[in-house]
Amino acid sequence: MHALVTGGGGFLGSGITKALTQKGDNVTVIGRRKYNHLPPSVKILQGDIRDYEFIKSCSKNVDVVFHTAAFPGIWGPKQEFFSINVKGTENIINACRYNLIPKLVFTSSPSVVFGLSSLEGVNESVPYPEEYLCEYPSTKAQAEKLVLQANDPTLCTIAIRPHLIWGPGDPHLVLSLIHISEPTRRTPI
Repeated sequence: MHALVTGGGGFLGSGITKALTQKGDNVTVIGRRKYNHLPPSVKILQGDIRDYEFIKSCSKNVDVVFHTAAFPGIWGPKQEFFSINVKGTENIINACRYNLIPKLVFTSSPSVVFGLSSLEGVNESVPYPEEYLCEYPSTKAQAEKLVLQANDPTLCTIAIRPHLIWGPGDPHLVLSLIHISEPTRRTPI
């Protein structure tokens, strides 16, 4: 199998890339930088998912796309969130169609269904809220809707909403917890 992983240099994308290569799959990664931490067998292409021609050329002879690239966070320019999360996803879908790629796995977020009430005990049927607290969940919801609407007999799509991804090599959660705990460390008497 030949897989294309967008955002393949990030924490989640790297994990997917490494798992696929361990299975013996061919993997191409699209990212903004060079990623020396990925296995040497991985083909790394530097570019931007907002560039449709680049995406179209990168996705030739691909069997599945794992789309993990996104502009995350709660602050930032509205246009950046939209152009990367929505337009970039639109480019991925169009490239899948153009290159006859049969499968697209989109990494969404539980925040796409978070309004102002608890999400405890909900399932995938919970509706999208009418308003969002920031641009990230709003644009991820727009992208998720595009991916799910693109599902048809020629392109099988799925959106997953992982929550709090962490593990070996995590550059965010564990370091944050350590940093938070440092001021409260006490020396035993």
